[in-house]
Amino acid sequence: MLKIRLKRVGRVNDPSYRVVVVPSATGPKSGNVLEVVGNYDARRNIKELKGDRIKHWVGQGAQVSDTVHNILVSQKIILD
Repeated sequence: MLKIRLKRVGRVNDPSYRVVVVPSATGPKSGNVLEVVGNYDARRNIKELKGDRIKHWVGQGAQVSDTVHNILVSQKIILD
């Protein structure tokens, strides 16, 4: 099973994240990333997402983490 989740990148006290598609058995830092579908800068509240690719992966059966789900709803990529 696949998951769409956040992978933390950036410096200490400056959190920014990549939205990645990974197998659920491995963590996001394992490097086993299938695709990077966006990024999220938490300090500046900048969200850049590839909506068509996210919908593709969800259509293929990928599960979305709770935090990514909230971001997708706020960006109106998915409805809930």
